[in-house]
Amino acid sequence: MNSFKKIFLILLAVVLFPVYQTNGASVPAFQVDAQSAVLINGLTGTIVFEQNPDQTIPPASLIKIMTLFLIYDEIDRGNVKLTDIVTVSKKASNFGGSQMYLKEGELVPWEEIIKGITISSGNDACVAAAEEIAGMEETFVEKMNKKAAEIGMVNTTIKNCHGLPVEGQRTTARDMALLSYQYIKTHPHALEIHRTKEMTYNRITQQNRNKLLWRDPTVDGLKTGWIRESGYHLIATAQRGGDRYIAVVMGAQSPNKRAEEALKLLNYGFRNFKTIPLIEPGKELAAIKVKRGVENLVSLGVLESSYITVPRDQAPAIQLQTDIPLTVTAPLVKHQTIGTVKAFVNGTAHTTFQLVTLASVEKAGFIKITLQTIRHAFASPFSWGFIVLGIVLVIFFLRRSFSRRKSKKDTSFIS
Repeated sequence: MNSFKKIFLILLAVVLFPVYQTNGASVPAFQVDAQSAVLINGLTGTIVFEQNPDQTIPPASLIKIMTLFLIYDEIDRGNVKLTDIVTVSKKASNFGGSQMYLKEGELVPWEEIIKGITISSGNDACVAAAEEIAGMEETFVEKMNKKAAEIGMVNTTIKNCHGLPVEGQRTTARDMALLSYQYIKTHPHALEIHRTKEMTYNRITQQNRNKLLWRDPTVDGLKTGWIRESGYHLIATAQRGGDRYIAVVMGAQSPNKRAEEALKLLNYGFRNFKTIPLIEPGKELAAIKVKRGVENLVSLGVLESSYITVPRDQAPAIQLQTDIPLTVTAPLVKHQTIGTVKAFVNGTAHTTFQLVTLASVEKAGFIKITLQTIRHAFASPFSWGFIVLGIVLVIFFLRRSFSRRKSKKDTSFIS
């Protein structure tokens, strides 16, 4: 990746995923017992805690989140169905490390492959999936790196689809936070499997290695990882009261320590920050006059939900600035884009949204259009000026005509 492109992606990540400065007295600071850590809000993408967030480290099995991301993308595109069959190759069946225990030549539904990656952390399932989608693992890895660049994972290099040790495969806690945020945002239904505590395949039952699923009922994902070079990783996510946080802990000393530190991070986020609506979808933000319509006004609003994450004791000042025309002309369809609205938080521009019509407006009939035209004409000061000028000119010409006729009559009488 050239330096210019890397700088651009770093700036993009800063814009899309702001970091909230936590050095205020109202938000306590603390240390995570691991090499690096990041806590990101799952609704807004706001990072509220970071510790060595850009320290590079082998991702281990955390890279399987990217593998799952691409699988779910293929499902959304209609290229893969859960009932479709994956044929297990010799390469996939011979993989070591954590396994689903697939057998060469076995025909396995995609649903089981996904469970094997998510719950059992099967390296064999990852390779089988990569080969089925891209033909070979190397081609699938190219897709993984392309996706990483799109997300803004500027310090990540992916060499395989499962996370086993290989030279040059690196990531950071920040990049893993961005990946997890986008993954859950794009495929929230995936958490149904991530929260599953165990699976049985080929008469072998394996438990999910995320021990927080047993310790906290609000935790519903996400992924563990370990290799000797990196130590113990955990990405944990929880939802409480409609809010969500994602904790990334990398390089802990033990499975218990990574779980303890991740739960500490999650509790820190929920206790010290709040997520509030920035703009509510479907709510009228402005109204605009409609020409030639059965209705004289149409309401404007936004379609997408938007939130901001702030310290619990802070009441942010939110201002909205609209950019819309003075009038629009019917017919108008519902959700038609009319203009934009820019949201400012504490005086700083935050997000710009498309303003759309909240209802359709049909074109009026001839009589109403005529009446509207007349009403509009009389409502305009310039129109009144032309009307007065017209009346004056009419009076002038009438008087002139009357004077000429009178002059002719007088001349005829004299003759």
